[in-house]
Amino acid sequence: MSKNKKKLKVIPLGGLQEIGKNITAFEYGDDIIVVDCGLAFPEDDMLGIDLVIPDVSYLTKNKDRVRGIVLTHGHEDHIGGMPYILRDINVPVYGTRLTLGLLAYKLEEHGLMSSTKLVNVEPGETIQIESFKVEFIRSTHSIADTVALALHTPIGVIIHTSDFKIDYTPIEGQPIDLARLGELGKKGVLLLMCDSTNVERPGYTMSERTVGETLEEIFMDAKNRIIVASFASNVHRIQQIINASYKFGRKVAVVGRSMVNVVKVATELGYLAIPEATMIDIDQIDRYPNEKVVIITTGSQGEPMSALSRMAASEHRKIEIQPGDLVIISASPIPGNEKSIFKVINELFKKGADVIYESLADVHVSGHACQEELKLIHNLVKPKFFMPVHGEYRHLKQHANLANKLGMPMENIFLMEIGKVLELTTDTAKINGSVTSGRVLVDGLGVGDVGNIVLRDRKHLSQDGLIVVVITTEKETGQVIAGPDIISRGFVYVRESEDLIDKVREIVKKTIIKCEGKNRNDWSSKKSIIKDELRDYLFEKTKRKPMILPIIMEI
Repeated sequence: MSKNKKKLKVIPLGGLQEIGKNITAFEYGDDIIVVDCGLAFPEDDMLGIDLVIPDVSYLTKNKDRVRGIVLTHGHEDHIGGMPYILRDINVPVYGTRLTLGLLAYKLEEHGLMSSTKLVNVEPGETIQIESFKVEFIRSTHSIADTVALALHTPIGVIIHTSDFKIDYTPIEGQPIDLARLGELGKKGVLLLMCDSTNVERPGYTMSERTVGETLEEIFMDAKNRIIVASFASNVHRIQQIINASYKFGRKVAVVGRSMVNVVKVATELGYLAIPEATMIDIDQIDRYPNEKVVIITTGSQGEPMSALSRMAASEHRKIEIQPGDLVIISASPIPGNEKSIFKVINELFKKGADVIYESLADVHVSGHACQEELKLIHNLVKPKFFMPVHGEYRHLKQHANLANKLGMPMENIFLMEIGKVLELTTDTAKINGSVTSGRVLVDGLGVGDVGNIVLRDRKHLSQDGLIVVVITTEKETGQVIAGPDIISRGFVYVRESEDLIDKVREIVKKTIIKCEGKNRNDWSSKKSIIKDELRDYLFEKTKRKPMILPIIMEI
């Protein structure tokens, strides 16, 4: 097969029709490269689940063909799944300095650092990974060292913007390299994959610097201690909090494990400029008057175990919220987290703190492009085909409509699902087949051992509780020697529902007698008859359906 007859496959394994766990595989001939591997946070019905990672069984099955993983930036939804994929697929990882610095911390924790090859690439550089030339294009987002990618393949160029916004006055480094995107657009781009997170918002995203101005105004008027909650990975925001603290003569302490880690990595790599004698240890805050202290913390999303949530619940070992404290929540709620955040805000207000959050002041700006910025990218890149990425279905659909309004025919726009395969040649594109995809649930140290059936049981237990029926029978005759004993958890309190429990015992006894003439050792059918009889009775009396576990012991 001559080279130009080969097809390029684009296989999204996460990050479409959902927020988070971004990962895409690009396949040409015998070579596969992977862009990003992130995680998502569990939904409300995923009881007890800590993290959600992409199902990469397609890559594991083809691991001999995977040539490398390329990372666009250091946010959890782009690098959080890396320790789990690297256990099975040990390939070089390419990224910018800060991205690899943050990844290294994760790999250390998982004991994978020594076995993983990390390759540092500067924005503007191009690297060769087998059939792919990967060009790192300088971009701007809410974390330093973010890049867009141009994949130069034998059949054409694919541009993957990853998360971005067009910030002409970034906190650190230079603005996004629009000139290079325009150059590539002039030469011809086969496919554009572009961030859809903020496509519903008209206009432009404000520059990160506007937050710095707001923070300075707030710090100037503050009379007491200031506590600022932000995303740990938002290094630019941390820099602006430090700048405002220094300007008004305040010392800065950092709390929250991920925040401490990020500040350490970013400082070592030179992405945070901290004036001398500004940082203090959290144990030293009592040595300074309240009006001279700023605390930077995690917990801007109301996460139950985060430092800010523990302060709000008076459970933090080192920091007690005091009346007059000023708490600034410098982040907007990720969809689904609103309840948790407002719960924390209510608790902080109850403790006498003043709280400033996004709806009250410009203490947060998004890291994602709004409509006018997206239009600019489309007009610069002028792709033949377009695939919106990073967003729920409504975001992808709105982005498709936006591209259509800019002149792209609808048949050249592909609204993809995870697992579907987009097949490209030099002048055609079509969805052709699908691969195994989905989500893997992480619960404690277990990866993927909690599936839909376990979640269904957890949901059942959480809603209706559990009844255990214990019966002891004589092995030879099958007669009941002891019991039935009834144990109830999360259904009714036995002492307060004695009549109900007595009736349950009676029903079980009658059922056992009814079964006596049948096959003595057919325990499974006896158990299922007990379950059916009890289920009907309990539903009739309580309108609840507890999980019923009959246990029959032989002596």
